[in-house]
Amino acid sequence: MATKNYRAAGGVVIDGERMLLLDRPLRREVRLPKGHIDPGETATVAALRETAEESGYDDLEIVADLGSQVVKFNYLGDDFVREEQYYLMRLVSERTVRRNRKDEAQFKPIWVPLDEAAARLTFPAEQQFAQRAIEIVRRQQAAQ
Repeated sequence: MATKNYRAAGGVVIDGERMLLLDRPLRREVRLPKGHIDPGETATVAALRETAEESGYDDLEIVADLGSQVVKFNYLGDDFVREEQYYLMRLVSERTVRRNRKDEAQFKPIWVPLDEAAARLTFPAEQQFAQRAIEIVRRQQAAQ
């Protein structure tokens, strides 16, 4: 069995005192929006695209690069190595686009108070990115 390697990008969307998370009830997970980086696509373009596809919110702006990390996991008997790149994003407006049926069935967008958001995420790797984003936003607020 070969290990499957791929790159993914996603967003930590913060709007005021709330963060956008995705509830995945069928897997009993709460996640950050992210997905595969398509061939020829940059990580920033993929992050914006995937966040819009999974959440429906498409009027987003990248505020900061939150870095990347490599995550290894097994899913349905296959081993995966995924390099994840995340960006802090802000909601420019509440404009949404229609999601495809698969994403609509899998992901329920939820807005969670900033102080609770990182703890609500299922996986520690995503909790770390959420916490980084919160720290950046708090520093920006303090500087104003």
